[in-house]
Amino acid sequence: MFELTQEQAGRVLEIAMDLARQGETEQLLEFCDHGLPVDSQDADGNSLLMLSAYHGHVGTVSALLDRGANPDLRNSRDQTPVAGALFKGEDAVVAALVAAGADLDAGTPTARQAAALFGRAGIALTG
Repeated sequence: MFELTQEQAGRVLEIAMDLARQGETEQLLEFCDHGLPVDSQDADGNSLLMLSAYHGHVGTVSALLDRGANPDLRNSRDQTPVAGALFKGEDAVVAALVAAGADLDAGTPTARQAAALFGRAGIALTG
């Protein structure tokens, strides 16, 4: 076993974040299988789940949730993955996060506030 330098660890995190943005689920899960924490966050506090949710990759979102990703992990702007998915109009992602128990009253704005703010009040938000 070997340890990564801080620079190498930073590069691994950058690659993983790009994989989350692109919805490259299998490759991203390989990183997690080799020790990358499922709730890793970038310098702005965005988690792998946040980036995959924001970019509408429901398969990646579901896989990360199955691996134990925290659906309520907020970024440095106090935003949650479900609010980001609502902002982007990603109904399938919102449904997956709600099914995983995402707190609809967490963050700024909350998911309920984001739904109203972005004209998405008709989406089924239960919880």
